[in-house]
Amino acid sequence: MNNCFEEIQSLCRNHGTEYLGVADLTQVHDEVYRQGGDFVRSYSKAIVFGIVLQDSVVNLVTSDIQGAKSIYSHHAYQVINTRLDILTSRVADIIQKNGFSAFPVPASLRFDNERICSIFSHKLAARQAGFGWIGKSCMLITPEHGPRVRWGSVLTDAPFPAVSKPMDEQCGKCQACVDICPVQAFTGEPFREGESREVRYAAALCDQYFQNMKEHQEEPVCGLCLYVCPYGRKNR
Repeated sequence: MNNCFEEIQSLCRNHGTEYLGVADLTQVHDEVYRQGGDFVRSYSKAIVFGIVLQDSVVNLVTSDIQGAKSIYSHHAYQVINTRLDILTSRVADIIQKNGFSAFPVPASLRFDNERICSIFSHKLAARQAGFGWIGKSCMLITPEHGPRVRWGSVLTDAPFPAVSKPMDEQCGKCQACVDICPVQAFTGEPFREGESREVRYAAALCDQYFQNMKEHQEEPVCGLCLYVCPYGRKNR
């Protein structure tokens, strides 16, 4: 297994990832099952990796430059999602080549329209791998880059060692992401294991906000909660 993981490490390093780890999903089995159902319940581990967004791109969220939102959408979503999807596919190839099952989770693909969610939570995997905590914005907050990281995951039954543990929440009394949200989608409640996402976040409000932008021929992007987080803005 060491050679297999070393090959994955080398690949991720060459693809510009700043984070790479293994998440033990057995500790959050019920949550994984609730989101993805039978399809994902058999996987006990997740290889999770993160690519840090360029600060110059994130800063476009509040820019009044013509086309700023389109540039932000292109670089922060389209380009990064493509990079992550290519990487997940190649990581899954390595694991399968070594005789284990692997499923490359799409970087950003809606699995359930009613619940507005993907088949598996990358941020949950990143939390389990010890990279950060889930903040009041429902994003994964890292101490080094805040939420300015996009994540990818590969589910597997390979017995990779997972030595990290979830990081304690460090948002404290900060409400920056809650206050800046244009549709008041966040309640300000911190993440607590076992609680539904609805306790913290009304996904339908965000979804409708994006639909309204499309109807008005605007670029359907926001990113204000990502931009404003103090952990992402410090030292920048």
